[in-house]
Amino acid sequence: MRKLTHDEISAQRVSPHRVVEAARLPLAGMLDNIRSLYNVGSMFRTSDGAFIRHLYLCGYTPPPPRKEIDKTALGAVETIPWSHHRDPMEAIGIAKSSGMRICVLEQTDRSIPASSLTKGDFPLCLVVGNELTGISPAVLAAADLAVDIPMYGVKQSLNAAVAYGIALFEFVRILKQT
Repeated sequence: MRKLTHDEISAQRVSPHRVVEAARLPLAGMLDNIRSLYNVGSMFRTSDGAFIRHLYLCGYTPPPPRKEIDKTALGAVETIPWSHHRDPMEAIGIAKSSGMRICVLEQTDRSIPASSLTKGDFPLCLVVGNELTGISPAVLAAADLAVDIPMYGVKQSLNAAVAYGIALFEFVRILKQT
């Protein structure tokens, strides 16, 4: 086993000058009232890693430019299309009009494990909610489905950025299955 060099890793990625024309996965992300600037930056970086179509920042989720976002995003604010919407229902309308289903990452009475989706469930927009209160009631009412991440320990939830990454890459795994 040998660790890959930076050049070897870069050769396997979309080049920065081709990022606009490259085919993206049928996924979007929506941040519903995320308060931590570092979580926002982390979710930008995760969104780039999954190469999603769009990231909607909603409510009081802070938009770039902010040094705290840049610190964890590591340039991903330049590679992921994003928009800021005070009203999350506006972003939901845009996502739905582009053919996406709204999928909230939340523990509800109808949540299913994120791993149980199939390719037929896409395209979709994954919504992650506030670090303390979760998905807002209006967004939950507009959702087409809810997924969760099974928890096996004492704690009932994960950090919002961590949960977003787990669910998003579970969706990537499903989409990439042959």
